[in-house]
Amino acid sequence: MTAAAQIYIGCHLSVTAGYEAMGKTMLSFGGNTFAFFTRNPRGGKSKDLLPGDAAGLLALLERERFGKLVAHGSYTMNLCAANLQTRENGLDMLGKDLDRMEQLPGNFYNFHPGAHTGKGMEAGIQLIADALNRYLKPEMKTTVLLETMAGKGTEVGGRFEQLREIIDRVELREKVGVCLDTCHVWDAGYDLVHDLDGVLTEFDRVIGLDRLYAVHFNDSKNDRGSHKDRHEKLGEGKLGLEAMKRIALHPALSGRTKNGLIVCLPVGKLPQAV
Repeated sequence: MTAAAQIYIGCHLSVTAGYEAMGKTMLSFGGNTFAFFTRNPRGGKSKDLLPGDAAGLLALLERERFGKLVAHGSYTMNLCAANLQTRENGLDMLGKDLDRMEQLPGNFYNFHPGAHTGKGMEAGIQLIADALNRYLKPEMKTTVLLETMAGKGTEVGGRFEQLREIIDRVELREKVGVCLDTCHVWDAGYDLVHDLDGVLTEFDRVIGLDRLYAVHFNDSKNDRGSHKDRHEKLGEGKLGLEAMKRIALHPALSGRTKNGLIVCLPVGKLPQAV
């Protein structure tokens, strides 16, 4: 496979048994990358990353020629909440997660931008950018990914323009990219089924495909534009198997992203359909 067409594929794995164990599990699944939560997705303490465990995983990644990993921040991390304590808790999570990621240098840290909970979209965008400006450092080896969202409630990131606004306000923009979640984008109103070319052209115009590093490959239970964010088993939702295949094989995704595209599937083994 040429570098221009490189796709790395894996799924979300549990960190319970350790970091090197996740690498071994993905090898047994036949994948060459994986995603994991840095802490309980609903909040709480993160699992310690011991030096020996980190070294074991890094050796496996190099030996087996894995793509970059995609760590995922907690769903409860809200960097733009109106409530100050919630916001400070989110900032604490972000800082600690990014420090821990430096023990696995060169990988991705993906998170949901947050919900402004009444402060307004402009204020929410600025608070997220402020948080990244606080914690991103020139010496960091981690690239932070903003995830596309469904636009549920007061979520930030339901439109490509909102993610672009955040990126434009970050000082170290070279350390920020995007993870496109197919369910979220569909639920936000972008027609991945009937106008995939148009959606990707719009993404390229607003954000740039050179900032697209990962795809969360999810089907949706909902009609387009529902703003609900409810995932379905691949091929059994409103996007359907044929559309998911077109997304996976689209040359704009496999051929125009840096260092290969990371495709993250739902929790569990890699589906045979993919």
